Amino acid sequence: MVCQKCGANLEDGAKFCDKCGASVAAGAAPQGAAAPQPAVPQAAPQPQPSFDPYDHSAEFNAKDISDNKVIALCPYVFSILGILVALLMSKESPYVAFHVRQALKIYVCMGISVFVNVIPLLGQVAYGIISILLAIAIIVAFFDVCNGKAKEAMFVKGLGFLK
Repeated sequence: MVCQKCGANLEDGAKFCDKCGASVAAGAAPQGAAAPQPAVPQAAPQPQPSFDPYDHSAEFNAKDISDNKVIALCPYVFSILGILVALLMSKESPYVAFHVRQALKIYVCMGISVFVNVIPLLGQVAYGIISILLAIAIIVAFFDVCNGKAKEAMFVKGLGFLK
């Protein structure tokens, strides 16, 4: 009998090799290398739903949103006149009231930014930048209404008035 590990000759019935100390099983067939396990394909991570604290769409009835979508566009399209039209045409709609409040926030900020324009040069530059940002907020809010969303208007969402 021969040791599988070091190749030394062993006595019959020996359980351990005298030279290397390896265990010798009587009549054990030599073990080959273990067959490699097939690689498990990695699954792509599942996207986690994110929560937008400024999206209030779930708070409104889907029927209210679909019935008053055009009226909710009025404050963003026709400014102050649009706010009056929206208030008169849809007094009972919380969806329209939400967008009236958002439009009022934007227009109040526009009114306040006019006073910045009094400061020579720097104030005029700041007024131009503020006006562009608020115009972008109106455009984004317009498309949110078109998509049936009730998101707070960007750049003015952190303002505490008209909640």
